[in-house]
Amino acid sequence: QVDLAESGGGSVQAGGSLRLSCTASGVTASSYCMGWFRQADGKEREGVAAFYTYTGSTNYADLVKGRFTISQENGEDAWYLQMNSLKPEDTAMYYCAQGRPTCVGTYCYCSLESRKWSGAWGKGTLVTISS
Repeated sequence: QVDLAESGGGSVQAGGSLRLSCTASGVTASSYCMGWFRQADGKEREGVAAFYTYTGSTNYADLVKGRFTISQENGEDAWYLQMNSLKPEDTAMYYCAQGRPTCVGTYCYCSLESRKWSGAWGKGTLVTISS
């Protein structure tokens, strides 16, 4: 069983930065997708960023491109989301997830559609951005 735990959330002013961490335990897969999702009050959960450990490829939602960076360090079962130039609309509960890639023929990538992530999910960390 894979367990995920997020940390690093908090309250910052617009324009500031935060770095979220996700620590995984119980991972047995040699390659997998690691991702970040968020859900604001009254809105559906949306994918923010994803990283495929096998290829190192990343996938970002348009709303965060150029501001957020997903990364894994030294091949550890942990991943991070560096969030810069934060905006009030980034306020949400942020969740990390671990799952399998979506493959079309021989091309595999990590989708940002939460319904395609059937693996482990963390309990979330709250990010609040004030204007």
